[in-house]
Amino acid sequence: MIRKLVGTIILVLVVLALSTALVKADHSWGNYHWARTANPFTLKLGDNLSSSWDPYLATTSSDWSVSNVLDTTIVAGQSGRNCRPTSGRVEVCNRKYGKNGWLGLAQIWVSGDHIYQGVTKVNDTYFNTSTYNMIPWKNLVMCQEVGHTLGLDHQDEIFGNTNLGTCMDYTSDPDGPPSNEHPNAHDYEQLEIIYAHLDSITTISQTIGQTARQNTMENLDNPGEWGRLVKSQGRVAVYERDFGGGYKAFTFVIWAD
Repeated sequence: MIRKLVGTIILVLVVLALSTALVKADHSWGNYHWARTANPFTLKLGDNLSSSWDPYLATTSSDWSVSNVLDTTIVAGQSGRNCRPTSGRVEVCNRKYGKNGWLGLAQIWVSGDHIYQGVTKVNDTYFNTSTYNMIPWKNLVMCQEVGHTLGLDHQDEIFGNTNLGTCMDYTSDPDGPPSNEHPNAHDYEQLEIIYAHLDSITTISQTIGQTARQNTMENLDNPGEWGRLVKSQGRVAVYERDFGGGYKAFTFVIWAD
């Protein structure tokens, strides 16, 4: 009887462990993904950063390139100070955006389910303070915001929970333990799920239609420009700006403390 009970408990624990792993790996950002005709594909990260941020972008690019389905490569930025999006790539920027509440954000522009451009922004107004001017915070935010532009959501959004050992987990202590400065195996697994299929077209280029081009004209720095709030939990939020005709922009925000 005792053996049977122990066996049942072990079975339940195994099932719970497997279920937890599956839940952790289920963190795609809707169905949004870069269209491409082959894997692995290479996504350009435009470097519009000051020299102090370059090491963090280098770490992030190296981390995400561990994926079996994609690589990222750092190229010269084309956005300048305003960080306007560029078709077919992700522009990465830093500046003092002001005390507007956000520490970092990721934005993607989509046509249907296909991402055709994105930006990552880090706000030096907050990163220049003693609270955030630390290697763990800079690695976490850079890694997480670029991860969003790949199509990933958070693994966990509950503030104060135990760290999951991934930059796709919001935390009050990115240094851990475990450290939340880099992706983990569940992030790479989710990317494989997102990019398991191939598309008949590619959005990893600088050729877009006139409608899409018109939708890049506005610089979406301020909350009033992000559209409607579609999700808010703790210190993260998602906004949707609908341009019509299947064209939208999504903004994923980390709020500062």
